[in-house]
Amino acid sequence: MVPWLADDDPFPPVERALGASSGAPGLLAASADLLPSRLVDAYGRGIFPWYSDGQPVLWWSPDPRMVLYPAEFKVSDSLRKTLKRVVREAAWEVRVDDDFAAVMRACAETPRNGQRGTWITPDIVDAYTTLHHAGSAHSIETWRDGVRVGGLYGVSFGRMFFGESMFARETDASKIALAALVGHLRRNQIEMIDCQQNTSHLASLGGREIARRAFVAHLRGATAQPAIGWRFDKTVLLDVLAR
Repeated sequence: MVPWLADDDPFPPVERALGASSGAPGLLAASADLLPSRLVDAYGRGIFPWYSDGQPVLWWSPDPRMVLYPAEFKVSDSLRKTLKRVVREAAWEVRVDDDFAAVMRACAETPRNGQRGTWITPDIVDAYTTLHHAGSAHSIETWRDGVRVGGLYGVSFGRMFFGESMFARETDASKIALAALVGHLRRNQIEMIDCQQNTSHLASLGGREIARRAFVAHLRGATAQPAIGWRFDKTVLLDVLAR
């Protein structure tokens, strides 16, 4: 039985999430609210919200957990050529936090294979935008000729980044943003990006699954560290191209 959380109820231990044999592996709890304070608490425990419009807020902590180690980011030959062109040509820019809410809305509008609608509801946009204004959520954006053509957003606490969603309106535009994020995190000695759930796309870029207990153990130490700065541009791609 998945517990229902009232306003002041704490999250149950993540070990109580539904297992692989259930119809919803990783589901931990449900609630009516999506308060920013509960979001902050959730991320610190290895929990994230994921639900459709019209559903209660569903909270998840899957086991295993999909992560991407920046040191293991895979750059294909074609992506390497693209990144070199982005660095070389003035038409291309990487911007950080230019318009966080616009990136969220673009992610919500992006069709996904096997998915009807979007989990990025107006309530999700409002809650994460509040985190953004508090300095805990960021967008990394790919621009060409003054037009935003791709990007991603996520949450950052201490020395941990939690990836949420990406979008691309041109080939490789989201990968450019991810490569820039990887370069920035490498410069700041951040060892892990949370990717939440396994997808073939993330696996092709170097993502892999680890046990939830290992994820939570890393999370506790990483989020206790001082926060990093979030001012960078496309020159961070040079760090990715150098490896």
